[in-house]
Amino acid sequence: MEKNIQTKYWVVDGKEPDPGIIRQAGEIIRNGGLVAFPTETVYGLGASALDDNAVEGIFRAKGRPQDNPLIVHVADMDRVWELVSGVPARAAGLMEKFWPGPLTVILRDGGVAAKKVTAGLDTLALRMPDHPVALALIRAAGVPVAAPSANLSGRPSPTTAEHVRNDLSGRLDAILDGGPAGLGVESTVVDLSGETPVLLRPGGITPGQIESVTGRILLDPSLEPGAVIPGKPRSPGMKYRHYAPAAPLVLVEGTPSRVTGIVRQMLEENLLRGKRVGVLCREENAGLYPGAAVVGAGAGGEPGETASKLYAALRRLDQLGVDLILAEGVEPRGVGLAVANRLRRAAGKIINTGQLHE
Repeated sequence: MEKNIQTKYWVVDGKEPDPGIIRQAGEIIRNGGLVAFPTETVYGLGASALDDNAVEGIFRAKGRPQDNPLIVHVADMDRVWELVSGVPARAAGLMEKFWPGPLTVILRDGGVAAKKVTAGLDTLALRMPDHPVALALIRAAGVPVAAPSANLSGRPSPTTAEHVRNDLSGRLDAILDGGPAGLGVESTVVDLSGETPVLLRPGGITPGQIESVTGRILLDPSLEPGAVIPGKPRSPGMKYRHYAPAAPLVLVEGTPSRVTGIVRQMLEENLLRGKRVGVLCREENAGLYPGAAVVGAGAGGEPGETASKLYAALRRLDQLGVDLILAEGVEPRGVGLAVANRLRRAAGKIINTGQLHE
């Protein structure tokens, strides 16, 4: 898609957005246009979920594969009943506890949403974002809003409006700048269309939190490192390489002391070859990698902090123009499961040195 749209850029208060600006942005969506907006996870690229042509605009703007389904955002529960064929009790329980919030539920599609939203599946992904700008925009639009992350497909997701502008300016109608996203990784996705709940994508709501409502959940095989997903993905973030910086990324997982040793060894080898090497690491380890372009992403014991900084750190390494990125792994527990998942999806190569804790 050629960059030929005059993109409007509106700065709005993240807590009390200007009603006039929100009204204009809502009209754009209602009339088939594209608007980027902040949520509590990352910035989304929104279009009317009822308009196939508008939804097709999302795929064109992002360069997104056509078989990758979208998540539909709503601002009230009445919309859910309009869009799906039924809401199981466990789904209602999750929505009651975690909505608005970073949880996406997959239910049986009711045939109302545009066909391109579901990418040919018989299910529909839904969530209610926990952000005043997002909720105000959806209400102003008067339609459910389909919205993947507002970045070029495969790139690190955007956590600021500037990230959106760098990737998509000229490809969408408007950007609402409501400040940095808080959580920093996309929503948890749970498939509730079958007999047993299945976690398809980890996020800010952990498996333990979900199980407190639904009972035991299964982890989809796609969450295993190096898994190959046959056929159509049931959720965004499953089948394709995602979240990737421009430079090749090597992820080193395992016992922290072994991880730092392997990263140091690979750093030295590549520096001798004349490569400019970036290292993504725990902030307390920044001094371990002399000669590298080091970017810290949170402390080792704070996966929530790492999540909030991850995508900005990957984009920073791109700005530094490195030839190779070496990344320390994150223990896949709690929110750390989401961070580990994103790093694995971004990596061109994964090295496992052993256990992820000492």
